[in-house]
Amino acid sequence: MTEPIRVLVVDDEAPARAALRRMLSEDPEIEVVGCCADGNAALAAIKAAAPEVLFLDVRMPGIDGFEVVEAAGAHPPRVVFVTAHAGHALEAFDAAAVDYVLKPFDDERFARALARAKAAARADRTVALAERFSAELGGGGAPRTKYLERIAIPDGEGVRVVPVTEIDWIEAQDYYVEVHSGGRGYLLRRSLKQLEERLDPRRFARVHRGAIVNVAFIQVLRPASHGERDLLLRDGTLLKLTRMYRDRLRELL
Repeated sequence: MTEPIRVLVVDDEAPARAALRRMLSEDPEIEVVGCCADGNAALAAIKAAAPEVLFLDVRMPGIDGFEVVEAAGAHPPRVVFVTAHAGHALEAFDAAAVDYVLKPFDDERFARALARAKAAARADRTVALAERFSAELGGGGAPRTKYLERIAIPDGEGVRVVPVTEIDWIEAQDYYVEVHSGGRGYLLRRSLKQLEERLDPRRFARVHRGAIVNVAFIQVLRPASHGERDLLLRDGTLLKLTRMYRDRLRELL
C-alpha cells in the first residue's frame, strides 16, 4: 500500500483547524501530521514532521502564511492557502501555491484543492525517487529546483493565469515586465532579473539585457551586424541576440 501523504494544518482559528483536520482525515490517502496555530509553530513542525503538503492560513499573528513559505527553505512543502480574504489570490499564485481555498469551506471546492495537492505530492515523490536512482547509478542527483509553472497577472478582468509554456517572450519595462503570450502583452510588477531566477533555464533564455525568450518558440536565426543575430519568434516578433548571450542560447538549441 502507498504511504499516506503527510499534511500539516496551519491556522490561527481553532474552528478552522478542526474543520480542516476533519475534512482531511476523511481521505484514507492523507495523514495529518500536526495542527499549528501560528507561523513559528508551523516552521518548527515543518522541520520535525517533514510534511509534504501544507494547508496554510494567510493571515496569522506574527509570521503570516507567505512568510512561512519563504522561511521554509529552498524546497518548502506544497501549499494550499486557506483564507477568508479573496484579495490574496495573486500573492498565492506568485508563491507557487498548488491552490487557494476560501473560508467557509465548500466541500466540492475543497475536494478539488486536495486532489491537486495529492497529485503534486505524488509528482514530487516520483522526482525524488528518480534522483535517488540517478545518484545510486552515478548520475549525481543534482538538487531539484522548483520553477514557475504559471504566472498570475492582474488585468482589467481580474487576475489572468498564464502557463509558462504559453509565454512567447518577456520584455523589461522600467519597474515592470511585459509578458507576451498568444499575441497579447500583460504587465507584471517584477524586474526581469527576478522573473528570470524563477523560470526554468532549460526553457527560457536571456537574449539581450531587456528580453527573455521561450526557446521552444524561436523559429528563425538570422545573421546580423557585429556578430549578433536576429531571432524571429512564432508570433512574428523580431529580437536581437547579442554576443553576450549567444553561447548560452546555442547550448539550448
